[in-house]
Amino acid sequence: MTTDPNRKRKAPVGDLKEELEIDQDETWGVFSFQMPVTSDEEIPGNEYEEDEEDEEGQERSPGGRQSRSRSRSPITTAAVAAVNASQTPDAWKTEEDLDLGSPPPLRFHPKRTPGVQPPLTTGKQSPGDIFRQFFDATVLKVLCENTNNFVQKKKETGKPFPWKDLTSPELTKYLGLLLYMSVCNFPRITDYWRKNGIFHVSYPAAVMPRDRFLAISAQLHFSDPDVDAANEQRMGTEDHDPLQRVRCLLEMISSRCKAAYHPRQHISVGERMLATKGRLQIKEHEDTDKPAKSGLNFFVLADVNGYTIDYMLHSGENQRSSGKDLAFDVVAELVNKEYLGRGYIVYCDSFYTSPALFRHLIQQGFGACGMYRQSRTGVPTTKQNTLNKKSKRGSIRWIRDGDLLYVKWMDTREISLCTTVHPVYGGESILRWQRTEDGCSQRVPLPRPTAVTEFNKYMGGVDTSGQMLSTNSVQRKTRRWDVTVFQHLLDIAVTNSYIIHKELCLTLEQKPLSRQDFQEQLCAELLDVPLAQPAQTTGQGHFPCPTSRGRDIETGQRASKGRKQCVFCKRSTPWMCEKCGVGLCLQVHRNCFKIYHT
Repeated sequence: MTTDPNRKRKAPVGDLKEELEIDQDETWGVFSFQMPVTSDEEIPGNEYEEDEEDEEGQERSPGGRQSRSRSRSPITTAAVAAVNASQTPDAWKTEEDLDLGSPPPLRFHPKRTPGVQPPLTTGKQSPGDIFRQFFDATVLKVLCENTNNFVQKKKETGKPFPWKDLTSPELTKYLGLLLYMSVCNFPRITDYWRKNGIFHVSYPAAVMPRDRFLAISAQLHFSDPDVDAANEQRMGTEDHDPLQRVRCLLEMISSRCKAAYHPRQHISVGERMLATKGRLQIKEHEDTDKPAKSGLNFFVLADVNGYTIDYMLHSGENQRSSGKDLAFDVVAELVNKEYLGRGYIVYCDSFYTSPALFRHLIQQGFGACGMYRQSRTGVPTTKQNTLNKKSKRGSIRWIRDGDLLYVKWMDTREISLCTTVHPVYGGESILRWQRTEDGCSQRVPLPRPTAVTEFNKYMGGVDTSGQMLSTNSVQRKTRRWDVTVFQHLLDIAVTNSYIIHKELCLTLEQKPLSRQDFQEQLCAELLDVPLAQPAQTTGQGHFPCPTSRGRDIETGQRASKGRKQCVFCKRSTPWMCEKCGVGLCLQVHRNCFKIYHT
């Protein structure tokens, strides 16, 4: 075979990957490489430059090849275009193909130092001190004023009923009782005030009468009644706010969640369904595998440790005016650069991921990564060289569309992700059980894309938050949807307080409390009772009485008949506690009655 002396030598892709150096744009909002293809600008660092014409007087090596200099020569954009042309954009590529558009690392510039914010960083903070950063004096005052005004208007328009104005200290004890009931869960509220039976508890009755607790629960109001009345007059118009009854409370708790803590670089967006039996227009029904099939859609922005940074209660699609879909509006509102800063990486599931949203986040200075649906507008639709049922486990396919990288990975099923910050493959692997040819199973390493590794590592913030919220939750069945929202916000405040407690203990190199111990101590502080001993009960005290009437027993049998066994020393005794109903010794040298009740 004769070699053509004028035939040009093609640059190998593997060498080009090592030699090619691409200038990175250091400005914010641009994460792609700048490669002008129309100019003659040269990219230094590659030795495979081919001239259009052979220079005269240059020697040729045997075989018709031109001898080459050992020095490096710059590569023109024509060579880069040739490499890009060899990688057809209409076909899926493998991890062995070169990705010339791999983005540079994001510059992380938060507005504040990530972590717990002052004044919580000064001194030792008790669970009650941390919780009062969320339900502070201002929040308690607003809730008390709205509740008292609501009751006053009900009295003016209906039959008067007895009511004592709610105060901030009393509301604090009411919150403490709600947290106490979440730890000691009884099926009915009235069970906490039972005075007989083995399930009698003394704390609630010592803190607040039963009827007062039920009255506060029935009349608790979270918004100004005058504003509510004006909002009801706008029913059916664009100015009507379906969330007016909880709007004030939502904004107050949200601002305090953001003030007490600043997230780290990796954050995630998700949703929760708040189950409610109330009848309202914004109630939604979903056919999902979640515990709640219908209720209120609660969208959440969470840190990787489970801290709820911000949230948004869905008020109906007609309330959005951006022209985009609901998922776009949710992320655009929660991921706020004025509060967060720049350089954050947002992780989300397939409900939110779209090319339009990810490009918007790039313009705002954020990175994004999430699973995507094939039905989304703008995602690659080509089937050339894509994964199929016969693809081996661990196979990788990818396509780059400007700043967006679409990655597919075959595990037990096909996983599809879109990212703006990760390379295709950085050498990561994961062990999976596979059956060998001899019929045995062994763990073998499989390549895994970088985006999949990072997604599994940082996407769990919302799930972690939901799991922590379900621990000792104050949620109870109610027909008032606004009370359901209030209970969920109280859970968020308690959970965020516990996360801050763990962050502070980590800084001080101390062992944090368990979630159970933290909530018990928080209850004791809010109820203003000591944690080490039971509260003093009201009403009838403990008095000794004979185990039987003397006239009912014959004179010769009074020394033995009718006696009970002492629950403390196990001896026979003619005395018992009238309230407790148990036998107790009452003698000068053996006073089990006193020991038992102290």
